[in-house]
Amino acid sequence: MDLSLLTKLHQLRILVVGDVMLDRYWLGDTARISPEAPVPVVKVNRLEDKVGGAANVARNIAHLGAKVSLIGLVGADEYGEKISQLLTQERIESKLVKQNLQPTIVKMRVVSRQQQVVRLDVEEPFDPELSEHLLEQLESSLSGCDLVVFSDYNKGSLGAVEKMIGLARKAGKQVLVDPKSSDLSRYRGAHFITPNLGEFAAAGGLTESESSIAESARRLLQECGIDTMLLTRSERGMSLITQAEKFDYAAQVREVADVTGAGDTVIATLSVMLGAGFTPKQAVDIANTAAGLVVTKLGAATVSAMDLEAKLGGRGAYRGGVGDASSAAVLEQINTARGNGEKIVFTNGCFDILHAGHVAYLEEARALGDRLVVGLNNDASIARLKGADRPINGLAARARVLNGLKSVDWVISFGDTENGDTPARLIEQVQPDVLVKGGDYQVDEIAGAEFVLANGGEVKVVSFLGGFSSSKIIDAIKQSGD
Repeated sequence: MDLSLLTKLHQLRILVVGDVMLDRYWLGDTARISPEAPVPVVKVNRLEDKVGGAANVARNIAHLGAKVSLIGLVGADEYGEKISQLLTQERIESKLVKQNLQPTIVKMRVVSRQQQVVRLDVEEPFDPELSEHLLEQLESSLSGCDLVVFSDYNKGSLGAVEKMIGLARKAGKQVLVDPKSSDLSRYRGAHFITPNLGEFAAAGGLTESESSIAESARRLLQECGIDTMLLTRSERGMSLITQAEKFDYAAQVREVADVTGAGDTVIATLSVMLGAGFTPKQAVDIANTAAGLVVTKLGAATVSAMDLEAKLGGRGAYRGGVGDASSAAVLEQINTARGNGEKIVFTNGCFDILHAGHVAYLEEARALGDRLVVGLNNDASIARLKGADRPINGLAARARVLNGLKSVDWVISFGDTENGDTPARLIEQVQPDVLVKGGDYQVDEIAGAEFVLANGGEVKVVSFLGGFSSSKIIDAIKQSGD
């Protein structure tokens, strides 16, 4: 499997259409039973809001690094406004249709000690006529996307899904559907459909044996005019079924913490990987891996392309990326990591002849966060700073050596006279959470420190390991040759 395709994810544009909702969590501790009724008293100390339903599918896609837009229905209320705010934070383009007839769907949960105490649902299925309002928004959005995902939670937003799929197919887009209706013919024209075992059985699928699953799935596909089924089977993994073949994928985990949102992760990952150019078998394999990762986490979690690469045993696509200050792909990868809540650390230097002192310093810098970006002076910059006989090793060689270190995630070259050969402009592009400088510096002497601090970040000064210096090594080599 060519994992270098993962570097293309930022180029994808995916459109998600479906039932949008707000997931609200009240979290706190429980220490006593209420004197009013035999129920626990939860002392709430935190409120968390997350996008749910089709919006969670879009969130999963965004966290994989692709560009994503979302179409759905919300009410003209505070919950609808909150969803719009969260979508902006998640870098999801909102194309929501606001209406006054019905409220935004909200799922409210009280959670204590990682256990759900009660769930309160505020919802009314949207009138099917409201779904017609999404058609115009969909039609105007199709030219700007590579494929379309329909996420059906049976709340009414996809009441006109047959027409929607027809519009997407007419525009030449690949269509994926996560169904909820027991009548799969509503999704006629879809290229992929991803029911779970319960949905499959409700639609008429037979589950007594592997042969009955395959035969009934093929019957449903033929009757309903759908190309391919990805059947998710919980602890039994997944099955990719076409009229010609059936491929089974074993579940990736044995310890399950929470299956919330796992189906959203599957269809999000499947769509992104198909768009990136993976074959259907490969895309399902990766989606299965993603599901295995997400169910080990609590809540509606997501995975990143970097998580997937690490799990799949890849090296170099998302870790050790190399670029220059104008490299949009590398900067997009960094933004994706940041969007996944990872702390970004930045440091810089010439790293002409890499030695033990450098390695120790970079390991210490990486320990201050989750990802390390190394700004690397280009050759012209080093010559201006250290003399015409430097660097000893060219930029490509130095970047390759740094790229091989476990502590380094990205290498980005910089250096120009306009910025005094400092990484100040690069730091503004990377926007690190932690800026690290090695040596005996005051914070106000460090290029980019003012920006990082103003942006809410930290600046750390780390001492170099004594007894090591590139200049000393070069001098020693010269003396030995005399």
